[in-house]
Amino acid sequence: MKTHFFPPVFLLIFSLAQGLNPKCDIQDHGSNLQVFHVYSPCSPFKPSKPLSWEEDVLQTLAKDQARVQFLSSLVAKKSVVPIASGRQIVQSPTYIVKANIGTPPQTMLMAMDTSSDAAWVPCTGCIGCSSTAFDFAKSTTFKTLGCQAAQCKQVPNPTCGGSACTFNMTYGGSTIAGNLSQDTTTLATDPIPNYTFGCLQKTAGSSVPPQGVLGLGRGPLSLLSQSQNLYQSTFSYCLPSIRSPNFSGSLRLGPSGQPVRIKYTPLLKNPRRPSLYYVNLIGIRVGRRIVDIPPSAIAFNPSTGAGTIIDSGTVFTRLVEPAYVAVRDAFRRRVRVANVTSLGGFDTCYSVPINAPTITFMFSGMNVTLPQENLLLHSTAGSITCLAMAPAPALNVIANMQQQNHRVVFDVPNSRVGVARERCS
Repeated sequence: MKTHFFPPVFLLIFSLAQGLNPKCDIQDHGSNLQVFHVYSPCSPFKPSKPLSWEEDVLQTLAKDQARVQFLSSLVAKKSVVPIASGRQIVQSPTYIVKANIGTPPQTMLMAMDTSSDAAWVPCTGCIGCSSTAFDFAKSTTFKTLGCQAAQCKQVPNPTCGGSACTFNMTYGGSTIAGNLSQDTTTLATDPIPNYTFGCLQKTAGSSVPPQGVLGLGRGPLSLLSQSQNLYQSTFSYCLPSIRSPNFSGSLRLGPSGQPVRIKYTPLLKNPRRPSLYYVNLIGIRVGRRIVDIPPSAIAFNPSTGAGTIIDSGTVFTRLVEPAYVAVRDAFRRRVRVANVTSLGGFDTCYSVPINAPTITFMFSGMNVTLPQENLLLHSTAGSITCLAMAPAPALNVIANMQQQNHRVVFDVPNSRVGVARERCS
């Protein structure tokens, strides 16, 4: 389970409220699920009051920082809980998909989160939950798992209150607690019987997310593990731009229909954090020039957990300080504008139009070149432009803004991840 900096992916309630855009009622089909941005016109989580661009950026950056700090805290820990790899990153998912839980099905919202394993939803009677709750009493296929269940050993801090397996976790100043449960869960048109998830009974703290979480990590309670026979531990997504008026991307489950022409880089295994998607970042190019980065800043170290991960839940890419400073300085030199300002945690902002270079992430066997739309934040009036990256304490995180309008394929059986440009806004 997780804590969030910037956001994972949520499942939307697709009831057509009065006046809602009819495009919001498009149905999922096959093993393809629509993906919506959290601020989409279709989303119940969009702000009740429009935020200014500066307020939006600063709020997102603050939440993003919480997620990045947790991800970085996973580095150099000496012990591992099977479900702990991203367990606290559940705070503010950016993208949402639709899931039907129970018999008859109840449509719930869940965060699509590659750095988390477990799934959980707020349940009826939950104290402190602020979203639509799953009414487990109305489902004829729902059951609570007992302490003897094997899955009870795979959740954080399991306890036995009576016969039920309960769990609790703390992140930031917030806590969540619930029962480990099972029910039929349907994604698109594919039912998964006896899907194990957390049925939340209590939450406390301002960082608790309002929606459920769908863990897409590699741990034993993740979607990949629980649907291995159905999807063969393979999935891909295309995240729409936050600037798109439609806010619709797709989550494609299973090997069928994945792109043929796509370059891959190997997935790396970190025994201490086996759920995270580590890749081998070997260099970064600004424009056509490779940046001089100390090798230790991007090297993968399985003994400490240092290295680079691909994460759907963080909004803005983070690089450890030496790598970030080198990339930032090379970017500034190419822009050639003397007056550099800052905004919150972004230290490379401009109040005049700029001609920005591309930035290329160089992985083993695969380069990903990002255009300006994946690199720059623009104010609503266009008066401020910022480089959408920031420094991190200990772990490089390739985040969702840099992944937007790309098809990202996770092929776990072949231990590889692929990236290809794809318009999905």
